[in-house]
Amino acid sequence: MRPPKPNPKVQTLLEQHAHAMRHAPTESEAALFRLLSGKKLGVAFKRQVPLGGRCIGDFVAASAKLVVEVDGGAHAGRQQAEARRDRFLRRLGYRVLRLQARLVLTQPLVAVQRIRAALSQR
Repeated sequence: MRPPKPNPKVQTLLEQHAHAMRHAPTESEAALFRLLSGKKLGVAFKRQVPLGGRCIGDFVAASAKLVVEVDGGAHAGRQQAEARRDRFLRRLGYRVLRLQARLVLTQPLVAVQRIRAALSQR
């Protein structure tokens, strides 16, 4: 089953919100982007990308169909909503890798290893 076509007004709002989020990253998002930018892992990652007219992916490698989400405090208590979002992204053909913000900040090499492993599972 294909997801419905995005509502143009919602798409515009998502793009505006994504733009604002790109210019005000969390500490963990900024740290991870430094590790991913410039095709350091062999693919291009973009930050805060509207997807499917319904959500925004933290880091998206379109060529690998991989979305990397950095879960911090804003994600606490939202497991069901995040699971629905992940199912929606899978219907769009993406794989989703969730990393805890604390992991990104305290063990960045482990975070990168997990991303590499996800990329190798294409």
